[in-house]
Amino acid sequence: MKAEIISIGSELTSGAKLDTNSQWLSTQLSEIGIPVHFHATMADDRQTMLEVFQTAVNRSDIVLVTGGLGPTLDDLTRELIAQLTGTELVLDEPSLEFIEKLFSKRGRVMSDRNRIQAMFPAGSEVMHNPVGTAPGVWMEVAREGRPPSLLAAMPGVPSEMKLMYRDQVIPRLPQGERVIRRSSVHCFGQGESNIEEMLGDLTARDRNPEVGITASSATISLRIAAHGSSIEECDVAIAETKSLISKKLGALIFGEDDHTLESSVVSMLLQRGLAITTVEAGTRGLLAQMLSTTPGSDLCFLGGVVLNASPSVVISLGDDDQAADADSEVGSMSLVSAEETLEMAQNARRRFESDFALSISPFSEPSVPGEPATSFMALAGENVNEVHEHKILVDPAIARSRAAKGALNLLRHHLLDLGSSFSGGNGSDAKHK
Repeated sequence: MKAEIISIGSELTSGAKLDTNSQWLSTQLSEIGIPVHFHATMADDRQTMLEVFQTAVNRSDIVLVTGGLGPTLDDLTRELIAQLTGTELVLDEPSLEFIEKLFSKRGRVMSDRNRIQAMFPAGSEVMHNPVGTAPGVWMEVAREGRPPSLLAAMPGVPSEMKLMYRDQVIPRLPQGERVIRRSSVHCFGQGESNIEEMLGDLTARDRNPEVGITASSATISLRIAAHGSSIEECDVAIAETKSLISKKLGALIFGEDDHTLESSVVSMLLQRGLAITTVEAGTRGLLAQMLSTTPGSDLCFLGGVVLNASPSVVISLGDDDQAADADSEVGSMSLVSAEETLEMAQNARRRFESDFALSISPFSEPSVPGEPATSFMALAGENVNEVHEHKILVDPAIARSRAAKGALNLLRHHLLDLGSSFSGGNGSDAKHK
């Protein structure tokens, strides 16, 4: 059994919008044991769409289509399904009534063009859309000498598509012979190659569950895919693999699935009733942004200071007398020392009256082209005063992300009471006390 996913919309082929529907549907199908062999993304072009539809139903047992169900002239999906199957579009009165009521509830007048959304190829089944004006289409497309191809057309709006898939499409789909379940484990503190070496044969290609490794801005994600005859069998296998990973990686692991490093830190702060503040010169407020946009952070993140200043101004933070006497020149991104970076954190902690403060110095300009940039990150608290030197030879935007994550990881390790040793990303660290 093979599946194919078709995404329709000129906004997708032009690059104006990203096709996330195909990715999501592929993962959903794989979980019920239906492999996806083809993806197609196309503009709202009649001839192209018809050719792709014809090819898809001929070669694939299941065809899922998203987009092209709106009321405008370029929404051609239902019309072309009718053409593909040699049928006429017929009006579904219950669908029309629902769409009319939806417009009425929203205080809008329904255009005559919206009637097309209640038209369906003869012989098809209507898939109700409880939150939008675009019902879906389910149809079995006959194939000579073979079972029919199962075609489902859904709205392009991701939230509407997901709801329709779960409620209307899944009950109509056959179950694959093998179930696939996926999960992920996220790590920080070692490079991709080091993690792979630590995992040993857990990453072998012939293993079930399979464990794959991806890296993004020093965050290492272990993607676990289990194949089995049931969901329960797969879930047990995934849990066993996660246990093995945990034994090998320990505190390098900060979360699973949708968890981020910042959400892990926020959760730990909330559990302990502690608060954090930040002061940043090298990361341009990225650390504060990561914390402030994490759910629950309003209860533990007291605020942050973003600096783009000479060391004399940076150091003066929190001391009004020093600030009055300090050099007022701003814009210099000179390297701040380890001691000065710690002083930044200590002053910020006092000013915000927080339990902890994290500071990140500016990045140095390498004296020799090709040499790593250097920054310091510091953690100040009642029983902790730590500074780490961070060297990264990457694009500045990536360097900022890694530095912000490195600072968060410094706090995470302290909260875990695992000592102060830290090795960030692909760089090197030197601890100062």
